[in-house]
Amino acid sequence: MTIDVYTWPTPNGHKVHIMLHEAEIAHNIIPINIQEGDQFKPDFLKISPNNKMPAIVDPDGPDGKPISVFESAACLIYLANKTGKFMPADERKKYDVLQWLMFQMGSVGPMLGQCHHFNAYAPLREPKERLEYAQNRYINEGTRIYGVIDRQLEGKDWIAADEYTIADMAIMPWLRDPVKQGIDGDKFPNLMRWRDKMWARPQVLAALETLKDNGRKDNSFTDKGWEMMYGKTQASQGNAAE
Repeated sequence: MTIDVYTWPTPNGHKVHIMLHEAEIAHNIIPINIQEGDQFKPDFLKISPNNKMPAIVDPDGPDGKPISVFESAACLIYLANKTGKFMPADERKKYDVLQWLMFQMGSVGPMLGQCHHFNAYAPLREPKERLEYAQNRYINEGTRIYGVIDRQLEGKDWIAADEYTIADMAIMPWLRDPVKQGIDGDKFPNLMRWRDKMWARPQVLAALETLKDNGRKDNSFTDKGWEMMYGKTQASQGNAAE
């Protein structure tokens, strides 16, 4: 069966794209243009009530019936369980993978996302001097996170369980461009070695091509795009599915 993937070329989208390619899962790409507001459309909210992409719909769920899954980490866990790939069967190793996956969801994504926002996007919209506190706040935390990953990779090829897993797939897309996050990647040689090793994998390269032509080329936003992603529209969508 072919899985429908509702997505856009962002780090969270790429996490799932990598798993789909690495596990050789047949899939249809359904673009969710987050600058145009596709994430707020009622049909998508039925699949992803938090109005975030990616999300997947598997017509052949665990009970043979269709199932939809939102939140990128949940999608990765679902696909790993479905295929029996990139998640160790050994219980101890499995929890090693899951704790690093949760680290990505709770720290890597939220904090580095803010690094990227305040250092690469927001200066285009507001006077830079008004952003100094936010920039320093998130650069400091982002640098700490880079250090956590770098120490974890000391003498190791992969993040968890001594093998390539969904933890690697989840973390790597957030570390593609430390410069835009205000972080000096050269200070973290273990991390950069691991990132580049992943980046050289053919399936990862193919995954990163997903909807590539739809991505922002110069960090620019239309006024509508900025409002859809960072404005009051987010707060006004509570009844959007009705």
